[in-house]
Amino acid sequence: MNIHTYEKVWLVASMVLIVGFIATITYGAIGPGIAMINDEGGDISPDAVGDDERFDEPGVEHVGGNEYEVAVIAQAWSYSPSEIEVPANSEVTFYVTSLDVTHSFSVVGTNVNTMVVPGQVSEMTVRFDEPGEYGILCNEYCGEFHHTMEGKLNVVPEDEFDLTELSVEAPDEVAAGNETTINATVTNGMQTDLETTATLEIGDQTDEREITVSGDGSETVEFPVDTADLGPGEYDWTVTVDGYEETGTLSVTDATAGGDGGSDGGDGDA
Repeated sequence: MNIHTYEKVWLVASMVLIVGFIATITYGAIGPGIAMINDEGGDISPDAVGDDERFDEPGVEHVGGNEYEVAVIAQAWSYSPSEIEVPANSEVTFYVTSLDVTHSFSVVGTNVNTMVVPGQVSEMTVRFDEPGEYGILCNEYCGEFHHTMEGKLNVVPEDEFDLTELSVEAPDEVAAGNETTINATVTNGMQTDLETTATLEIGDQTDEREITVSGDGSETVEFPVDTADLGPGEYDWTVTVDGYEETGTLSVTDATAGGDGGSDGGDGDA
């Protein structure tokens, strides 16, 4: 059978186009890391998300070296946490699930872009080499205020990042001359040990303690307060640890006036 030259040209051109389309689709699916939702993240009941250890406290977790995991819960019309901070030169794996309807989790400027389906956990990994700020958007229509559903991802320099938490327990009131303490608990969310200084300032008293908090552990520092030296009055106190600060006020009453020695104080997180 004789095939005309022009027909041969069109046949060859068609084959080239077909091969080109297949190559383009293959690159789009594999090269940038784009993929459909799979079962790698596992299944989860939308009614029991809080019972899963990954999502009982959504946020950033250091898993070793320069690797981090971030658990995110999507619901109409917000993400929890709404603002995420990770260090530069890190590899971050996101685990995202939904409490209600189908959403998406898209980190603008990266290859993180997936549907978030109730009952499933979407898993994506991306590397952040340089500091920067990224918007987080929902690209799946999820109701009336879909357009307001957004978050933020901050990639900060390595030396500016930590996962330290500070909580303080202190009395509100104590009689002059009675013993009392202000207790500071430092929690280290990194897998490496944290060596830092805990400082209490109250009145003209300053107490500094060098402490080491083990990786993924916590340490409580007890600061004794000399109420006899302070004398009756209102005293503002400040506890500072690793750049974090908690403040409060201690009321020292006149022991001869029938004060009962005080009551339990509140606590706070930084």
